[in-house]
Amino acid sequence: MAKTLTQEFVKGLWAEIPPFRLVLGLCPILAVSKTVENAVGMGIAVIFVLVCSNILVAALRKIIPSKVRIACFIIVIATFVIVVELLMQAYTYPLFLKLGIFIPLIVVNCIPLGRAEAFAYKNGIAASAADGLGLGIGYAMSLTVLSSIREVFGNGTFLGATVFGPSFQPFKFMVEAPGAFVCLGLMLCIMNAMGKK
Repeated sequence: MAKTLTQEFVKGLWAEIPPFRLVLGLCPILAVSKTVENAVGMGIAVIFVLVCSNILVAALRKIIPSKVRIACFIIVIATFVIVVELLMQAYTYPLFLKLGIFIPLIVVNCIPLGRAEAFAYKNGIAASAADGLGLGIGYAMSLTVLSSIREVFGNGTFLGATVFGPSFQPFKFMVEAPGAFVCLGLMLCIMNAMGKK
């Protein structure tokens, strides 16, 4: 069983990493990846929602009627998103303001809903927790890598600290929407090339 739990966890870190392998969750990854701070905040929020919603869906899977399961999944996910939203408002209000609408939009993000439907509804609590944690960390890592590239080249900073000397001219294109698409596209190409080896 430990091997199975490890496999469920590890697949989210590479084989099924949401933005690059499953191509899910692209709207928030493009919008909030201007800085590493935003990416880490969003990543932690998604990890919390994924793990908690997977656990609750797995625990309730035998009593959730099949005909209304999607509505039940959305209610479960929305509950944990509200918890995250309230915690962010209380403890990290500036970050909450930066992430804006993208925290409540986790409710309809394909990743938590897809994992509830495809995995948690069909598996036990431990496996569902491992699946949610692996995919959540994979999402957070991909978001952090993308935001690191964008922040370093677009602002010349990393977590607000200057990376290059005073003569560096930032590529403002990188912190705009087209730069996010180009950077994500290049990362998708690299991930696909690495996956074929």
